Amino acid sequence: MKREDLYKLLKENAYPGRGIVLGLAPSGKRALIAYFIMGRSANSRNRVFDPVPQIGGIRTLAADPAKLEDPSLIIYNPVRTAGEDVHIVTNGDQTDTVFEELARGGSFESALRTRTFEPDGPNWTPRISGILERGQGACSYKLSILKSADGNGESCRRYFFEYPQPMAGEGHFLHTYKCDGSPIPSFEGEPERVALPEEPEELAVKMWAALNEDNKVSLFVRAIDLATGETDDFIINKYDAVCEE
Repeated sequence: MKREDLYKLLKENAYPGRGIVLGLAPSGKRALIAYFIMGRSANSRNRVFDPVPQIGGIRTLAADPAKLEDPSLIIYNPVRTAGEDVHIVTNGDQTDTVFEELARGGSFESALRTRTFEPDGPNWTPRISGILERGQGACSYKLSILKSADGNGESCRRYFFEYPQPMAGEGHFLHTYKCDGSPIPSFEGEPERVALPEEPEELAVKMWAALNEDNKVSLFVRAIDLATGETDDFIINKYDAVCEE
C-alpha cells in the first residue's frame, strides 16, 4: 500500500469532523502528533485550543463564552501527557478516562472499554483516541475508534490499531466522519496511512490550509524529540485569525 497524501485527503473532504494523526518524521528522530476539530453548528465553531502546561497538553475553550450553548461534548482536554513519555490525544473527555486508567496501572484499551460513542443521535459521533509512547530513542503508538453499529445507537463497536514499530516518514490518520452528510456517516476501515514531513511547523501550516475553510476550527501539532523527550507545539485557531483581521 502506498502512503496517501494527507493534505489531499483533507482538501477533498469537506467534513472529516475531528481527526488524529500519529507518526514519525522522515529522519526517524521525531514523533509527530496532530489533532484538529471542525464544526458545522455555531456552538461547535465557537471554540479555541488553549495550552495547559499543568497537564502537558491543551484544552478546548469557548471563543466567546457568551455564545456557549451546550458544553458537554465540546469542552474537554484533547491532549494530556502521562509522566514524561506518554502522550494521549482524543476527541472527548475520554482523554481523562485514559489518563486516570493509566495512573491506576490499567491500559489504553481497558480505559476505552468503559466508554462508548457520543450520545448525539442520529450521528452517534465516534470517539477517536490515540496514545504515543517514547522510549530508548524510539516510539510506538495506538489508535482506537468507538462507533455505533451502522448507525444503531443501541450497539457499540470498539476497534484498536497498534503500531509497535512505526516507519520513518509515515503516520496514520483517523477521523470521526467518512464525509459530510445527514446523518453524518462514521469513519470506516483502518486508519489511513499517510506521508509526513520532517518539520512540525510545515505539517501544521499545510494541514490548516487543506482543511475546509468554512468548517475548520482549531489545529494542534506536537513534535517529540525521541532522544530527549522534548516537545515543540503549534496551535492554530480560526477564531484568533478572525479577531486579528
